[in-house]
Amino acid sequence: MKYCTNCLQPDTRPNTQFNAMGVCPACDYFSRLADVDWQERFVIIQDLLMNFPRKRGQQYDCIIGVSGGKDSTRQALWVRDKLKLRPLLACLSYPPEQVTQRGVDNISNLIELGFDVVISAPAPGTWKQLMIESFDRFTNWARSTEMALYSAVPQLAIRYSIPLIFWGENPGLQLGDLKTLGRTGYDGNNLRYMNTLSGGGMDWMLEGGWHLRDLIPYQYPAPNEFEKHKLQIVYLGWFLGDWSFANNGMYAASNGLQIREDSVANTGDLFGVTALDEDWVTLNQMIKFYKYGFGRVTDYVNEEIRLGRMARDRGIELVECYDGACGDEYIESFCQYIGISIEAFWSKVHSSLNRKLFDLDGQGNITRKFSVGVGL
Repeated sequence: MKYCTNCLQPDTRPNTQFNAMGVCPACDYFSRLADVDWQERFVIIQDLLMNFPRKRGQQYDCIIGVSGGKDSTRQALWVRDKLKLRPLLACLSYPPEQVTQRGVDNISNLIELGFDVVISAPAPGTWKQLMIESFDRFTNWARSTEMALYSAVPQLAIRYSIPLIFWGENPGLQLGDLKTLGRTGYDGNNLRYMNTLSGGGMDWMLEGGWHLRDLIPYQYPAPNEFEKHKLQIVYLGWFLGDWSFANNGMYAASNGLQIREDSVANTGDLFGVTALDEDWVTLNQMIKFYKYGFGRVTDYVNEEIRLGRMARDRGIELVECYDGACGDEYIESFCQYIGISIEAFWSKVHSSLNRKLFDLDGQGNITRKFSVGVGL
């Protein structure tokens, strides 16, 4: 395990590769932003929009996937108020047991801000059973739900005949998932190759006994469907010079976004602005930490380091203190939902523990083998 020489990105992030200087892809990208002409990029997106005129019978200019959170709120407002477009917002809804009241209120806030929102709600029984299977097979309950979250937007784009899809950040440039890179910095049509979507496809669902007719919400449209319907995903983060966790959170909060109030020690959410529509992502971030050696706090501090708002030493302190944090109440509610004991949950987590990075003693205590910022 090695760390980026600039931030705290480890080389254990899937689909990443450091350059010869030991710098991660995200830091390499950020280092070049100082030379960007942002007005030129605004001209580029205006030229791009000319390729997607609203056709007869088409009510909306574009479609944006939303959760009601910081990124989607900022995107929706920027597209409407800056680009002067009429977007349709597409939201995939969690079951009642999973969605937070905060998440419901944030979607309502978008509606109150004047947007049209279409909500897709997969069958809750299938959703739950797939979540159980995901956790059992991969120790990742979100393997199935993320497929539905990512698939909903292009599916609805086809259904409503809206070829232009706006997405937030470019995972290749801004996070380091290099398989998602397209022809340009804003081309998002290779999003299908990101680790979340490409990790085994739907084979495991079919092996589990489900039929394709039961899995429609989880099917990301194939490349030939993108071509047939002339779909184009555009990363808006490429056009916004101040795109970041903190900036998007402040911008959205000033427009009615409700943020998380729980402590960082329970959530690992430094600013309280991530994944606001549900809370079980907190335990998934903890599990990610035990698999790859980084979690939610690492992502936060990396961005702050790149933006020059945090020293690397301070980032190390925060990662050592809070990465992998997860309150017991989130684990308990998740276990209750999928019908397992707390002991069974930890047994599964321990079985997926990356033993190259962590030690596990007889009492179930997990300790790091690596030094944050140094590696192994």
